[in-house]
Amino acid sequence: MASLRDRKRQLLTRLAELDNRLHDIEAELDTHQSKDWGELAVEREEDEVLEGMGASGLAEVKQINAALARIEDGSYGYCVRCGEEIAEERLDVLPATPFCRICAR
Repeated sequence: MASLRDRKRQLLTRLAELDNRLHDIEAELDTHQSKDWGELAVEREEDEVLEGMGASGLAEVKQINAALARIEDGSYGYCVRCGEEIAEERLDVLPATPFCRICAR
């Protein structure tokens, strides 16, 4: 069973990983300036993938920040919808989840 301190450390580590990844994505998006039309088309397709990854990363950052706020206010580990305790196994897999297994459906 992970302690609250372990969960917070896990969330902060993931937040740092996402921050690095989002900065890398931003840097990569800024480098695409090909003059060749064919290469530019490929770059635009790659940009769409990178933008999707960035949006996904930003959504995860928002979830992690919300989980960290729940840790601070003492409500972490309880479902925000029904108030029941979230299973430890679920938090092991999804430490930022705000929902129990039933409410997540």
